[in-house]
Amino acid sequence: MAQARGNTRQRIQDVALALFAEQGYEKTSLREIAERLDVTKAALYYHFKTKEDILIGIFEDLTRPMDELIAWAEEQPRTLETKQEVLRRYQVALRAAEPLFRFIQENQATVRELSVGLTFKERMLTLSDLIQEPDLPMTDKVRCVSAIFTLHAGTFFMQNVEGDPEDKHGAVLEVALDLISQAYSAS
Repeated sequence: MAQARGNTRQRIQDVALALFAEQGYEKTSLREIAERLDVTKAALYYHFKTKEDILIGIFEDLTRPMDELIAWAEEQPRTLETKQEVLRRYQVALRAAEPLFRFIQENQATVRELSVGLTFKERMLTLSDLIQEPDLPMTDKVRCVSAIFTLHAGTFFMQNVEGDPEDKHGAVLEVALDLISQAYSAS
């Protein structure tokens, strides 16, 4: 029975995220989510009491790989190879959470007001700290931060660029790895 409940929860989150992306978080009601799922509002309410509860659940599920990546990276030696692996793993996490990041991008004001927005910002700052050293020159710190945002841009903005999706993801990762390598080549 717990298995089926997990599947229902996942379906609710997927449908809610699709609706949030289509019409915005504020304009989406629990009733609309229930209708799209073809369930009663009471059935939806059994799993989630509010839209924010749904969103928190989505964030927790889709950002868990980020938490695992941060925990892994904190245990590794602070080498260039580790920093490159952080970027590789982060790209995989980004791709898996693409619907969530699209939602964040399109609903920034809403996300800032919710508890999940602050948690996400903290994760991003931690990730940034993990790939740069305090004694790096400012230009190299910018390269490190730019490597992360290259992955973000590549995940979302490259969708409109012609080409094979895997080739595009490979090119984006290559640029991010080049940036981090440049940052540490003089060190």
